[in-house]
Amino acid sequence: MKKIINQPLEGINVFDLTRVLAGPTCTQVLGDLGANIIKVERPMSGDDSRNLGPPYLDAKNLNPQESAYYLSVNRNKNSVTIDLTSKKGQQLARELIKKCDVVVENFRAGNLKQYGLDYKSLKKIKPNLIYCSITGFGQTGPYASRGGYDYLVQALGGIMSITGQENGDPTKIGVGVSDIITGLYSCIAILSALRFREKTSKGQQIDVSLLDSQVSWLSYVAQSYLISNIIPMRLGNDHPSIVPYQTVKAKDGLMVIAIANDNQFKKFCKFAKLDDLFLDEKFKTNSKRVKNRKPLNNILKKVFMKKTIKQWVDGLVKLNVPCGPINNIKQVFDDPQVISRNMKISMKHKKFKKNIDLIASPINLEKSPVAYKKSPPVLGEDTNEILKKFLKLENDEIKQLRKEKII
Repeated sequence: MKKIINQPLEGINVFDLTRVLAGPTCTQVLGDLGANIIKVERPMSGDDSRNLGPPYLDAKNLNPQESAYYLSVNRNKNSVTIDLTSKKGQQLARELIKKCDVVVENFRAGNLKQYGLDYKSLKKIKPNLIYCSITGFGQTGPYASRGGYDYLVQALGGIMSITGQENGDPTKIGVGVSDIITGLYSCIAILSALRFREKTSKGQQIDVSLLDSQVSWLSYVAQSYLISNIIPMRLGNDHPSIVPYQTVKAKDGLMVIAIANDNQFKKFCKFAKLDDLFLDEKFKTNSKRVKNRKPLNNILKKVFMKKTIKQWVDGLVKLNVPCGPINNIKQVFDDPQVISRNMKISMKHKKFKKNIDLIASPINLEKSPVAYKKSPPVLGEDTNEILKKFLKLENDEIKQLRKEKII
C-alpha cells in the first residue's frame, strides 16, 4: 500500500473512551484523517460492540469478539486495555491523557467524575485539552442523567413519526443513523476546537448529544412545522414537498423516481408518452403536483407497469431524469459506480492473518487523502506498544500491571 504523508491530523493524539457506535464513528474518521487513536477498553471484555452479533469474524471462537458491528467503526485505532475502576488504572489513563490532544468519551453525563477523568479534573493537568463528551441527552437538561440509545432517540427525536407507511406504524431507520450523525457532528466539533486551540492555545469541552443531533437533522421537515405549525405525518416513500419523488412499481418490481423540478417532469412525460399530462394545469408545476398528488399517482401507477425497471432507467437516465433500482446490500457492492469509487477496501487482519473487507471512507482529499493503515484491532493488541512509547514503561512494569489486572 502506498505510503501516505502529510495527513491533515498527523501528530494529533486522541484518547478514545468511546464504545458501540456514535463515539467510535467519530474517532474512526479522525483516525482515517491521520490522528493517532488510543482506544481504551476494559480488560477481558472490551468495547460492548465486540459482542453485538452475529455475524462475527471469529465465529468459531467460544467467546467471539470481532463482530461486524465492531469492525465497521474501529479501523486505524490502537487498542489499549485499562481497568478504569482501579486507582492505578485511573492514574495510567491520566498519564496517557497528558500526552494527548483530545479526549473523546461517551459515558453517561457525570459518570467519569468518580474516576477523576471528567473535564474539570483533567484540564487541571492538561489546560489545553479538547474534551468531547458524547451522550444521549447532553450535559444539561432534565434528561441529562439518562442513558441514551439510537433507537430511543429516533423515537423521541421525531424521525420515527415521519418514517413508515402512511397508515402504518412509526418505523425506525434501518441503521443507527442518530448514532452515526452524532459521531459526525462530534468530529466536526473536534476539528473546530483544534483550529480554535491553534489560534488561542486554549482547550475546551465539547457537549454533543444524540437527541440534539437527531433534532438538528430533521432539517426541512422540522422547519416546515416551525413555519406552518402543521405536524408532518408519514408518507411512506413519498416526499412531503416534491412530486413525483417516490417509489413506483414497474413491470418487474419497485424502483425510485426522483423528479426534482418541472423541466425533469416535462422530459419524463415526453419519454412516457404523457405530453398532455405536463400541459394539464393540475400538474404543470411542482407545487400543483404536490397539491394533486393522489390523482397524479393514479396515472403513474398504470404508466410505470408498461416497462421494466431497466427500460425506465435506461431511457430516463439519457434524459437526465433521476431514477434507479432499489438495491439490496449485495447489489450495492456490485454496483459499477460503487466499485469505481472504491467503497469497499481490503485490510489484513492481524489475528487472522488474512484480508477482511471493510467499508471505505467517503472522504476524498486530493492533497492529503485518508489512509487505511491499521485494521480494527483485537482487544489489547497495542497495550504494550503504547505504554512503552508514551509512558516509557519497561517490560517488567507492564508485566506487573498485567499481573495486577490493571491492563
